[in-house]
Amino acid sequence: MRHAFYNHGNDKPEIPMLTRLIHQLFNRPPSVKKEDSPDADVPASTEALDQQAPLRQEPTPETPVDSGLGATILCREAILDRQQKIAGYQFMLQETAHFHSRSRRIFHLYAEVLIRQLARANIGQLLDNRIALVEIPDSFLDSPQLTQLPPDNTIFILSPIADEHAPSEETLLEQARALRARGYRVGIPDPLENPAYKCLLPEVDLVFLQGNHFSIEQGIGLVRNILKTKPHTLLLARDLPGIEDFNFCLKIGVTLFQGAFITRREQWQERNLGPDFARLSMLLNKLREDADTREIVALFKQDAAITLRLLRYINSAANGLREHVTSIEHAIALLGRAPLRRWLALLLCASNRDQPRAAAVLETALIRARAMELISASKTSAERESIFLTGLLS
Repeated sequence: MRHAFYNHGNDKPEIPMLTRLIHQLFNRPPSVKKEDSPDADVPASTEALDQQAPLRQEPTPETPVDSGLGATILCREAILDRQQKIAGYQFMLQETAHFHSRSRRIFHLYAEVLIRQLARANIGQLLDNRIALVEIPDSFLDSPQLTQLPPDNTIFILSPIADEHAPSEETLLEQARALRARGYRVGIPDPLENPAYKCLLPEVDLVFLQGNHFSIEQGIGLVRNILKTKPHTLLLARDLPGIEDFNFCLKIGVTLFQGAFITRREQWQERNLGPDFARLSMLLNKLREDADTREIVALFKQDAAITLRLLRYINSAANGLREHVTSIEHAIALLGRAPLRRWLALLLCASNRDQPRAAAVLETALIRARAMELISASKTSAERESIFLTGLLS
């Protein structure tokens, strides 16, 4: 079931972001159903989003320290929904943006630069129906610059600053109502941690909680209190370090999730590999060893599911073949060994769809692989293929 932040009013044909990305990896446009309008606009791909705002990286000791706001490069952090699919991103400037002053003026400058970069990147088109969380100082809520961003996608998160210039409760309420009247949504931090924001609770659309800070009793009480005041409020748990923290927040009613758990490797000792996974690995090894086509065909014939997927793929409308392919040998000859390796690698990554966070992790791996392939444009075709697979499987 979709949450309230999705745009149900869009009657243009929609192609899932992951499907478009996979088609783009094979340099073929995604297909649109015949009954859809041929003039409908297809939103920009995840590749464009990654070029404009790469995924946020954890800071390292080698990260250079900037004396001011740093380079104005966007980065983003994924947000998952209750089905563990990517529901949106929080956008920020890169990690090298450091503040030597905690003044409200500096935070306003940061917000201005962030919004200008998001507007320049046309972030609404890149996101499709996903949300964009943008954190701003509470005294920036009446800035006319906020309207540069698309109201359908954007949720402004208020950030408190402890000084004498903090806006009053009446001012915050008036500004939040004015912004929501223009179609935007407003979010606040935990109102128990920030009592000045309690008055905003009936007017906000999202409340974010530090999911790694509160106990079981605090978490349950906090969620019940918020949902009692406004039942349809989105609840975002931030900075969740592990899957156990995610499971706890999921059970108490949290709606959205953010943190290192999304891409963190869990214990693999007891993981059972199904026959599909093992067969795909064997096929990839044979292709890497440049084995004879007969050996590869023999492996395909040992797994009907993989063979069916291969024939479905080669006969799909995206390939535009005039004749129907019915044999494995013919499919391999038409596809070529390098694209076959890439297709098998994608199939390998997607073979355990029922596993938690599978879709989010696969999308992140695809973006990483494509980015590595793009920066190795000067390499040979074979080297680029190896670099792509390294990024995908790393």
